[in-house]
Amino acid sequence: MPTPSLASLPIRRLTLRDLPACADLSEDRGWPREEHKWGLLLSAGKGYGIDDPDGGLGTACVVTEYGPQERPALGAIGMVLVAERHARQGIGRHLMRHVMSAMSATPLTLHATPNGLPLYEELGFKVIGRAEMLRGHFVPGGAELPGAFTRTATAADLPALLRLDEEVFGADRTHIVTRLPAFADQVRVAEENGRIIGYAAAWPNMDTHVVGPLIALDTPTAMALLASLAAHTDRPLRTDIDVRHGELLAWAKERGLASIAFNAVMTYGITEMPGDWTRRFAPVTVAAG
Repeated sequence: MPTPSLASLPIRRLTLRDLPACADLSEDRGWPREEHKWGLLLSAGKGYGIDDPDGGLGTACVVTEYGPQERPALGAIGMVLVAERHARQGIGRHLMRHVMSAMSATPLTLHATPNGLPLYEELGFKVIGRAEMLRGHFVPGGAELPGAFTRTATAADLPALLRLDEEVFGADRTHIVTRLPAFADQVRVAEENGRIIGYAAAWPNMDTHVVGPLIALDTPTAMALLASLAAHTDRPLRTDIDVRHGELLAWAKERGLASIAFNAVMTYGITEMPGDWTRRFAPVTVAAG
């Protein structure tokens, strides 16, 4: 009896119980397993997938909603994956259309790889920007960060971090920010005259520490936060920086981080991202906007 097409099978919501299957799907496509990241996305967002009749997941993705729960201001789509044995059969398109329908009038965003770009364009997403992925061991040096004071974030900082994050991101991310202390190995803040003007986190992903989010008043503050995170880890750093922040990108490359990829920032239902991009340097993860 032939295996039915996944497009004819029901799409269901995923839960944390599906974390091993999601990691298996990542590995099937040649991606790292990334159980830690999948755990955050499945707990803070909504996972969707189709079960493969032969076992495991045939396709999956995650949507992270921001803003009021009853009427989200933005939905970020990520981790759109189709098992290799089901590739190029329209399954990813089928899943995306389902998610877009489920999100109704909520504006959407995603980071697209070159391979995924044609599908998203076909579905009506528009390219509004780019992010450059950097990776490498950070090499400290120079006295280029005068006046920037950074320290480890404390529980007492949380209200200020939530206010700053919503102001810069343009939507409430309480369900992400409050998970950062458990998810990340480091959360650091930058202060000026006793006022928090930026914050950043470094979370473990395979053999690297991913820097994100990175929110700062200006480029020198972003540099100070990045350098302070690097000073407290022996792992290579990886981050995705908005290409409009050319000064930070050039500085990071001078400090040992190398460009390894570009992703297109895309939106559906809005022509630009909310918030203040001048203070938003890197996302928590490209899978969550």
